[in-house]
Amino acid sequence: MGAPTRADTGSLPTRRLRPGGGLRAASGVRPAAARRVPSRVGLVVLIPAYRPDGRLPGLVTDLVRELPGCRVLVVDDGSGPEYAQVFRAASARGADVVGYGRNRGKGAALRTGLSRATELWPRADVVCADADGQHRPADIAAVARRVHATGHMALGVRRFTGPVPLRSRVGNGATALLFRLATGWRLGDTQTGLRGYPAGQTAWLADVPGERYEWELSVLLRAHDLGLEVEEVEIATVYEPGNASSHFRPLRDSARIYAPLLGFIGASLSAFVIDWIGVMVLHLLTGNLLASVVGARLVSGTANFFMNRRVFRAAPGTVCRTAVRYVALALALLAAGYVLLRVLTGIGVPLWLAKPLGDGLLYAVSYLVQRRAVFRERW
Repeated sequence: MGAPTRADTGSLPTRRLRPGGGLRAASGVRPAAARRVPSRVGLVVLIPAYRPDGRLPGLVTDLVRELPGCRVLVVDDGSGPEYAQVFRAASARGADVVGYGRNRGKGAALRTGLSRATELWPRADVVCADADGQHRPADIAAVARRVHATGHMALGVRRFTGPVPLRSRVGNGATALLFRLATGWRLGDTQTGLRGYPAGQTAWLADVPGERYEWELSVLLRAHDLGLEVEEVEIATVYEPGNASSHFRPLRDSARIYAPLLGFIGASLSAFVIDWIGVMVLHLLTGNLLASVVGARLVSGTANFFMNRRVFRAAPGTVCRTAVRYVALALALLAAGYVLLRVLTGIGVPLWLAKPLGDGLLYAVSYLVQRRAVFRERW
């Protein structure tokens, strides 16, 4: 297939969502900066690689053949000298290879590659793909076409049909569910490594926290935070038997992946528990529903405000401004919560159940407003 064009958007299904140390030449390969840089490159395929096998040079060959004019940028994530031959083979087949001496993680490799791609080819779209054969050249091209056609970030989404390792099927399902609870976005594949970014719109990625597999999930959280549009392009689900070449460490890397989501959800759950206990205790002491709701919300709201300043990474020196906005939101939610409790208890729902039901309805509104308006300054 040829290089992507604005009119050639492909035929695969897509879905759009709207929510917000120095480098060295890897393994003896000349760094990309030392090569002749084309004056106009429209697409860069970025491949982070840690201890790759012989499939990497083959992937480079396929990409150069199927996407004429693209640049393939491979980042050696500290694989070690025993893998120098693989990277030399990838370079000989047309890849620009850079890297560093010790393993830093997939997130660090992607951030490094994105920075280098922006430096060398600022007018190019960037598509990130894995080195282990999970992403077919045709699927990489499909994501590239979608990014080029729309100017939006795009995800290559697997549907997990056929022989898929159980840990991958369960892990992606659990992460997608947690992500939806935290953001309201319903993404089919939150762990996909096939992602496309439009030219000139990658600067925000440099500030996304994380060094390893969790970085890719943090990217989606930040994209939601920034109100970016994200499109989904359906791709093939490809796994080797047993997923033997994967460097994913189930316990340690799963904890890293879930940490950003659990941070978002944990602050809300903590405030909810404080609020629920407060309502129960104050109602027992006073017998007054309004006083109980107001008193409990003052305590839980104060705790939640300071937790969310950390969770949403509010800028230093903005306590007063964010507090004013937070109070305004809290008052609106307080009124809405009281009305919901009156309605629910009025139709016979017991207070202990009416409270979580009412708060559950308001959670999504509260979360979105805090992310987009209360703690957000300038990006």
